[in-house]
Amino acid sequence: MPNDHDTAQKGAGQLPIYARSLGIKLHEWEDNIPVLQVGFGPFVEGRPGALHGGATSGLLENAGYAALRARLQEEGRDPQLKPINITVQFLSAGKQKPTYAKGRITRLGRRNANVSVEAWQDERDRPIATAVMNILMADRAK
Repeated sequence: MPNDHDTAQKGAGQLPIYARSLGIKLHEWEDNIPVLQVGFGPFVEGRPGALHGGATSGLLENAGYAALRARLQEEGRDPQLKPINITVQFLSAGKQKPTYAKGRITRLGRRNANVSVEAWQDERDRPIATAVMNILMADRAK
């Protein structure tokens, strides 16, 4: 019989096609929040030897949504998530190595959520990019 963590992992661990096409995958669960990873390769390379900014943004966005989905599943909620806005700050160039990202819910209301996300490579306390996401949670049509 699956436990709550298995259920959350199933929903939050199922990444959209866009994420999978970039090679983004679930790395691990930490405090019931998924940590996502993208490896370095030709699909995510920007200028020679550096991670593309769009791939970094995609990793941040997917990690934010995965964190929110995991929390909503814990609460038995399944709204449709619609972005209001996403702001990305690039702090340093991503190198030729795996990159990780984890979201943190800063506000969760009935209809809106605010999520902050950090992406790092070697040291978590030295992020290469951060994002702030404001998300509308709409009821699904029945």
